Order: sequence, then C-alpha cells, then structure tokens
Amino acid sequence: MKTITIAKPDDLHLHVRNGAVLKTVIPHTARQFARAIIMPNLKPPVTTVAQALIYRQEILAAVPDELDFTPLMTLYLTGSTTVDDIKHAAKSEHIHAFKLYPAGATTNSDSGVADIKAIYPLLAAMEQQDIPLLIHGEVTDDACDIFDRERVFIDTYLTDITDNFPGLRIVVEHVTTAEAVQFVLASGPGIAATITPQHLLFNRNALLAGGIKPHYYCLPIIKREFHRLALVKAATSGNPKFFLGTDSAPHLTSLKEAACGCAGCYSAHAALELYAEVFERAGALDKLEAFSSFYGADFYRLPRNSGTVTLEKTAWKVPSAYGESDLSITPLKANEELTWKLV
Repeated sequence: MKTITIAKPDDLHLHVRNGAVLKTVIPHTARQFARAIIMPNLKPPVTTVAQALIYRQEILAAVPDELDFTPLMTLYLTGSTTVDDIKHAAKSEHIHAFKLYPAGATTNSDSGVADIKAIYPLLAAMEQQDIPLLIHGEVTDDACDIFDRERVFIDTYLTDITDNFPGLRIVVEHVTTAEAVQFVLASGPGIAATITPQHLLFNRNALLAGGIKPHYYCLPIIKREFHRLALVKAATSGNPKFFLGTDSAPHLTSLKEAACGCAGCYSAHAALELYAEVFERAGALDKLEAFSSFYGADFYRLPRNSGTVTLEKTAWKVPSAYGESDLSITPLKANEELTWKLV
C-alpha cells in the first residue's frame, strides 16, 4: 500500500501550552487534525469557563490562516470546583470535559485533587449534567513503585468511581498497562481510553537501556513489552472504546535534558505517521481510520469530520528540533527515519 486516505482525525488528548511554545507547536497539530481535546494544566490551571474561552482564543490566534482547526476545551478539576461550575461548563458549547489530575501525578498537577472521594458530589453533578470526566489514572503514593501506579489507581479508585457513577462518561487517558486495557474492556459503554504513540511503539528499554534517554520519559511511564503488546492489540482491534489521543506534551529541550527532566513526549510533528507505523506493523492499516477519526468523535458526541488527510509511504527524517534556539523542542524520534509521511 503506497497511500492511505482517511477522514480527517481528531486528537483526543493534547497539550499545547501557551505563549511562544503554543505558537511553535500548534501548526503541527492543525496540519493533521481537525479538532483536539486541549488539556488545562497551564500555570495557573484553566479552572473556569471564562479562562477556557480566553485560552481558546489564544489557540485560535496561533493557528496559521490556511489551516482549519477547532480546539475543544476542558476544565481542570480541583478541590475548589463547585457544582455550579460544572453546571456552567455543561451549558457552554466550547467546554467538552473536566480533567482529573491526582495532586502531584504529572506536569503542573500541583493544583489537582488530593482526596478523590471528597469530589464525589462533583462527579455526581457531572453524571447528571452528562459531561465527561478525563482521568490521569495514577496514584501518587511515594511508596508505590512508579511502574505500578496505574494498576493501583484502577484497583484503589477507578473501580469505585465507575461503580458509584455508572452513568458518568469516563476516558481513562493514555492507558499504559494490560490491566487498564482489561478494565476498559470489562466496563460499560461509557468507559473509554486514549492511547499514545509512544506507548504503542516503545517499551521501557527505549527509556533506560544503554543510558537514560529523557525524550522517552513521560507519565504514565512506558512499561514492559507485554503491556505494549496489549495496547497494540486494543488499538488495532476495531473496538470503539479505544481511540487516538497523542498526549503530545512539548517541553523545551533544556528542560528535558536536565538533572530533573520534565515528563512528556512531543509527538505532534508526526502523530499520524507514528500511528500508521504501529498499525502497519500489526497488519491493521484498515483499522487506522476508525481509531483516529470515528471512535473519539462518537464518544464525545461530535459530528464526524468531513475532510480527509492522506499519508504516503515515503521515508523522511525527523528534524533534531523544532523552534528557535531558545525555544528548541526535541521531537519523538528526532534524527530518525519514518516510513509514512503526511501529504
């Protein structure tokens, strides 16, 4: 197969930051995707509809004029969020979900939720208002091994949440384990998951074997090979519970290549090409369109996109960095060759 043409896809989990970094990275996403669910973990976090609408305008202003892209906004769930905040968000055409970060779980999560059971009244309101909950599913207990934090979160919190709020639509973001895949499969139709390119392509050897490679460091951390294989099986299965969410997370190269490097992989420069590589290896290129373009839109109850994008089987080399020298961002697979290219 020399080319693939699919309905224009959506990225259902994306970080674009703000300011100069936003202007550097948003053209990459807008070339490939019609829409994206925008993460709210800025400094300060996006916690109100008013803040989200201002952020939305900043994103739209950074999109090149020749590209058509719609940011789908989310709000950061905190211990100070109120039921009225949820009702207000549900009435806004531009707010599509709330994001739950356990406090301290990942980048800019300090304002997250410290006591998950304390927000159960908010989850009840979200269930009533039919607005989705997006979950970074990791515990933050220092005694818990970092490779076990997703599994323990499922056992400790997520099972109880789904039992108590059966009508709440939930996306388990960036699943990384066989246990998370099994949980989503065993749950009702309102439970779905996004899967990133890095967790489909790599196991933890990419991060740790032969030296520490900081540009493969993300949270949840990349796991063992059998977990990667479980994710590939889920993504390529044709099951609508699993859909595309890159979790592309730009950090300056200087902040990644540091004594305490930031968590996040930047993949927006070649998101579809990376997913195509996974699906081709699995012999499932015929499943790529639904995973990328249909299942996520259906879960969020959005119309499917009418345009198309085309990928061509042609080799190209990923640049070493994007952005000016003081805004250098090292992409996933920098200086490596990819086999698919967006036309």
